Amino acid sequence: MTVNVLFAAQPNRWAEYQTPLTDALAQAGVQANLSTDHAPGDVDYVVYAPNGPLSDFTPYTRCKAVLGLWAGVEDIVINDTLTQPLCRMVDTGLERGMVEWVTGHALRHHLSIDQHIHGQDGIWRPGHVPPLAADRPVTVLGLGALGRACCLALTSLGFPVTGWSRTQKSIPGIRCLAGDAGLRAALSGAEILILLLPLTAATENVMNADRFGLLARGATLLNPGRGALIVDNDLIAALDNGQLDNATLDVFRVEPLPADHPFWDHPKVTVTPHIASETRPGTASRVIAENIMRAEAGMPLLHVVDRAQGY
Repeated sequence: MTVNVLFAAQPNRWAEYQTPLTDALAQAGVQANLSTDHAPGDVDYVVYAPNGPLSDFTPYTRCKAVLGLWAGVEDIVINDTLTQPLCRMVDTGLERGMVEWVTGHALRHHLSIDQHIHGQDGIWRPGHVPPLAADRPVTVLGLGALGRACCLALTSLGFPVTGWSRTQKSIPGIRCLAGDAGLRAALSGAEILILLLPLTAATENVMNADRFGLLARGATLLNPGRGALIVDNDLIAALDNGQLDNATLDVFRVEPLPADHPFWDHPKVTVTPHIASETRPGTASRVIAENIMRAEAGMPLLHVVDRAQGY
């Protein structure tokens, strides 16, 4: 039996995904008619990105599942027309990309690399030796697939890592905390803080002035998670008063980040343009193909979103 798969993302993404997705479906043993223009009533599966052309799922009465291309689903779960099962993207490409961004910037700040790159003024200043990783406590908020992978990578480099999540998790070698009391403990004294939480009503503005104040003075913030996890003005105040020494931000409340936003000109802020972890067509296509294969075989879908939790 041939299934009709609708690719509903921005047009430029079709050129990137057409071949790897076609190949992945064939390798998974799925006979598929993959297109960008199936009639809604003929569609069995939708491969979906929130910034694509599809916003009303009502006509897709035959659709068995909507398979997201993004790890984040906050822009999808609020769509009341979407009643079909929704799966978020969890794949090795996203995971490895995030690990590389997080560990790269964590080491950059840990070793004060910026100081040496931008501070070459002809003066030899001996004596500034960074602590060993073992003496630099790191906290990761969010222990999903990406958070877990980053915790393990940082631990392998010698950092003592604390992870926090809404519900209790267990990761070998990681101090895992949960709940409101756990959040306070996780933040207290952290010298590097990494935000990898999903954006929900419970996590929006999680990092405010009070919580920045729990970190070690002169701490580093890395945010490759979601822009609205932080209160922008509170972050700027914490940087200005020295509570935070620097922040590297990959995600923002408005993207692209407006040219007049104060983050651009702040001397302690590094802006990266939402590149911490991009969905790679090769690995993502295999995840999508596996889910379609599973559904057609009567097996449970992978990475199904809990609408009530928002992730």
